[in-house]
Amino acid sequence: MTTFLQQLVNGLTLGSLYALIAVGYTVVYGIVQLINFAHGEVFMIGAFGALATYLLLFKGQTALWILPIMIIGAMIAAVGTAVLMERVAYRPLRHAPRLAPLITAIGISVFLQEFVRLFFDKIPGTNFPSAKAKIPFPQIDVVTGPAIDLGGVTIQRAAVFTFGALLMCAAGLWYFVNRTKVGRGMLAVSQDPDTARLMGINVDRIIVVAFAVGAGLAAVAGVAQGLQNTNINFKMGFIAGLKAFTAAVLGGIGNIQGAVVGGLVLGVAESLITQYSGMLPGFLGQFGGSSWKDVWAFALLILVLVFRPQGLLGAKVVDRA
Repeated sequence: MTTFLQQLVNGLTLGSLYALIAVGYTVVYGIVQLINFAHGEVFMIGAFGALATYLLLFKGQTALWILPIMIIGAMIAAVGTAVLMERVAYRPLRHAPRLAPLITAIGISVFLQEFVRLFFDKIPGTNFPSAKAKIPFPQIDVVTGPAIDLGGVTIQRAAVFTFGALLMCAAGLWYFVNRTKVGRGMLAVSQDPDTARLMGINVDRIIVVAFAVGAGLAAVAGVAQGLQNTNINFKMGFIAGLKAFTAAVLGGIGNIQGAVVGGLVLGVAESLITQYSGMLPGFLGQFGGSSWKDVWAFALLILVLVFRPQGLLGAKVVDRA
């Protein structure tokens, strides 16, 4: 039972990261019907933004009050990248065939990876380390340090921060979408952008807000990833982005609650399958262990797409006039 609870905790921690990134996918898709495959790199740039903030302002310090400022720095970097991406790359292709923005997203993903790899240590006026290798991420008092032991179950302090961040971000996003004027505008545009434009809603501004909201959540996930893994690298967004996309589809692409549920389900399933798949009899037993976790994760996605294509919660589909 202790092993099961430990893997459950590990899965919820991993799933919280997936969910924070997946919400960005699903918010953008719900508004403009676009799968932004560069969103994983926005997550990566958020982590590098937090690191840059720390190195510029607080190098060598570990006080807890530094963490909110690092998160703000991460959000500025991630949101700035996402908004620029939308304005320069996606807006001109908004009425192009769907294959065009998809290919563009993949190109932006590669560009952002290589840009960070080649130029992070060459920013004028800084003495940043090279991004061509893993860079140690600052460890902050209270949210990092010795793990918490509860009845034999080990809980990393950074895991508590990650899960708490998911709860706070999910609650804040729900309030923003359902209780603010801009949030209601997002709902209107997601249902029918043409009618929303006729009703006086600035559709372009709403789309920018959607990209910014998704990027902000991805930035928080980037900080959480750095605190958990104690290092970051320019390739960290690729697999994380694919897993988050899987979580969004698993929960129901276009459904915010589905993205959160999909992320948690994917994380828990990945953790439990990794632990127990090695116990399968005969030939199947060789497919256990952490080296097979990505295989099992995408196998789960295939099963969901075959038997429930709309995802676990189902996307909210509205007939447009």
